[in-house]
Amino acid sequence: MTETTDVVVVGGGQAGLAAGYYLRRAGLDFAILDAAEAPGGAWQHYWESLRLFSPAAYSSLPGRPMPGQSGTDWPDADHVARYLAEYEKRYEFPVHRPVSVTEVTETCGGGLLVHTDDGTWHTRALISATGSWTRPFVPAVPGRELFSGRQLHTTGYHRATDFTDQRVVVVGGGNSGAQIAADLIGHAAAVRWVTRRPARLLPDEIDGRALFEIATRRVTDGGPRISDLGDIVATEPVRAARDAGLLTDHPMFTALTPTGPHWPDGEVWPADTIIWCTGFRPALAHLAPLGLRTGERGRIATAATRAASDPRIHLLGYGDWTGPASATLIGVGRTARQAVAEITDLLR
Repeated sequence: MTETTDVVVVGGGQAGLAAGYYLRRAGLDFAILDAAEAPGGAWQHYWESLRLFSPAAYSSLPGRPMPGQSGTDWPDADHVARYLAEYEKRYEFPVHRPVSVTEVTETCGGGLLVHTDDGTWHTRALISATGSWTRPFVPAVPGRELFSGRQLHTTGYHRATDFTDQRVVVVGGGNSGAQIAADLIGHAAAVRWVTRRPARLLPDEIDGRALFEIATRRVTDGGPRISDLGDIVATEPVRAARDAGLLTDHPMFTALTPTGPHWPDGEVWPADTIIWCTGFRPALAHLAPLGLRTGERGRIATAATRAASDPRIHLLGYGDWTGPASATLIGVGRTARQAVAEITDLLR
């Protein structure tokens, strides 16, 4: 069975919902295809202690402010997931789930066919908003297969109490690495935080609001890059661990042995668990049949959100290469509005 619509949005997380908001306002017929069993995007899978970088009022999707969470200025992941579910319900978006998109192909008449595990959609334009949560990245470290303990990625971390009395190595110099290392302190028997380069915390006063403003100024007037200032937001738990002298980064090890990481000076640190907080890759395999032109770092070449070689395709929410702060709640609305405006002009 093939269904027809003006626009298909692949992904029902924050980026897909922001796209839905502007598609509805534009009066276009659309469908959101989401592979997840339930609403909430990746937020329903994050670890229990995770908090937003910004207060709820500065973490909203277009059209509906996020309500505050009782007892805290910094909402947790469950609160965000509930907000996304309520947002989807409020606007009665045509979300189809669980539906997995397998590939997107051309039609003879210039349209697109979106193939799924539940049928096919014929569409005139497509917004890919799949994010990266389903594509965790773990570096190829010599001896990784030899380590006799447990290894997991950020995606598998849920709560610090799961690691009580264990010796844990946390690998990664970004926000997830710092936050998970700080979370484990006081629960694990020992924590060693490992980074490829010296960890750089952003100034304590910088939160999600400031990050969005910096990212926007960078595009509009060539202001400083966020990476010029640091890599890690100094959340309250991270600051507390840092100020207590308990959060110290160590250089990256060169190999893994059966008992733990090995450093060039010969040290082997016995470990029970290694947590790889080493990032993600965009989940874009469904677009491979279209042969879109690639650009910097092997990514699909884009002009803002639009695929440079195909104006029917827009990429939303994958980071700064698809719009300033587009992978954040506060930033995705702006890029969604731009994408829908371009699609509207194309179709009309």
